[in-house]
Amino acid sequence: MIFGAVPVAEALGAILAHSLSLNSRTFRKGSVLDAQMIEAITTDGIDEVVVARLEKGELAENTAAERVGKALVGSSLKIGPVFTGRVNLLAEKAGLVRVDPQAVAAFNAVDEGLTLATLPDLMRVEVDQLVATVKVIPYGISSFLVEMGLKALGRHVITLHPFMGGTARLILTRTEGFKESLLAKGESVVADRATSLGYQMAEAVVVPHQEVAIAEALSEDADLHLILGASATSDRADVAPSAVEHAGGRIDRFGMPVDPGNLLFLGELRGAPVVGLPGCARSPALNGVDWVLERLAAGIGVDGDAVAAMGVGGLLKEMPGRPQPRRPR
Repeated sequence: MIFGAVPVAEALGAILAHSLSLNSRTFRKGSVLDAQMIEAITTDGIDEVVVARLEKGELAENTAAERVGKALVGSSLKIGPVFTGRVNLLAEKAGLVRVDPQAVAAFNAVDEGLTLATLPDLMRVEVDQLVATVKVIPYGISSFLVEMGLKALGRHVITLHPFMGGTARLILTRTEGFKESLLAKGESVVADRATSLGYQMAEAVVVPHQEVAIAEALSEDADLHLILGASATSDRADVAPSAVEHAGGRIDRFGMPVDPGNLLFLGELRGAPVVGLPGCARSPALNGVDWVLERLAAGIGVDGDAVAAMGVGGLLKEMPGRPQPRRPR
């Protein structure tokens, strides 16, 4: 690409590099200068303009951006209009975004004029939310570089896993003296959390905080079993995890490196996931429960290894009024 200042008389067909304000009108940067524009600029007494001209084998910024955008778009994603060398990818459905960070880095390393920015991997998105943006920096770029970029991307760099829905069942437990208001709050907040992910809530069940009672409550089938105990789980051998095993299930993970959310446990019963909710599930604020439920709702497997990998970024915002703060006061 040829870039620089030229006499206005020689700028016909060139790309205006910077917006130009005249007495009568304004020409935006990126405009291709035609005869009428040249005449208007000359009439204003301007002798020289900064322009860009494409050379053989180069693509205009919009053409290049659109080519990359079309290569990226996949199921449940859509491409937006192209403008100023930019094209956006938007979510067609609510769900979780998966991103291949190595492929994105490889694309961005091909040439400084080719850029791709995305949401973080496993970010939750809503319908029409921006997922990624392609920006071609110069006004034109070699088609060879664009092809190199596409080769670096490969396939399935950005995928959207829609929330699939299903039936969720919440078991609440109570101990002597446990406040009814906490039961109601827990049920309401957990239901809101699950329904926002596309689940349909079965009627909640309240049972004593006892192994046999919880195991009996787990006899009903559901696509997702949720247990919110009156007492926090302290060990794999504690009441709620033992109840899952008593009912014929298994515990895959107790404890997660996400705070709030450390005391969550994850298991399986008759092919359906079981999530033992920590006390922070009674709060609508983001916590480790959200990360697990979002993946389950999107059909992305969550096992012990997946939970273990949540540590980086797992230190979430301190909750005001927390009974046991992370740091002594």
